[in-house]
Amino acid sequence: MANLADLAVGQEVAVLVRETGVANWNRYAAVNDEFVPIHMDEAAGRTAGFTGPIGMGNLQWAYYHNMLRGWLNGAGRIEQMNLKFSNPNLSNTVVTLKATVSAIESGADGQTRVTVALTADDDQARRLSSGDAVVSIPSAG
Repeated sequence: MANLADLAVGQEVAVLVRETGVANWNRYAAVNDEFVPIHMDEAAGRTAGFTGPIGMGNLQWAYYHNMLRGWLNGAGRIEQMNLKFSNPNLSNTVVTLKATVSAIESGADGQTRVTVALTADDDQARRLSSGDAVVSIPSAG
């Protein structure tokens, strides 16, 4: 993580890139017991109106958490996260998740709360999800 004093509103602080598809979703499903046909089967995805299977929304949550925890590098914690899903994560795409500082607030409790705007886009320039998160970082001093 960058020095807290160096953070500024508008600064991009984290990026995570993931290739997605049935093989990735199958591993996630195995850990979470989420073997739902729409995430595994071409025909089920088409029946639901998509071009094939689609990724799990909860997996995007996990991607965001991984990105933010990686950025914090043990120096803080995620307090809150809100997401809105706009488009499905289609099979065989690359998803890029980003976090950009939108507010910085020092608290009386010795924590600085950084609000970050979150976005996930695929390699077809489609916005998959967006939202925000608040992370707390110990204030220097």
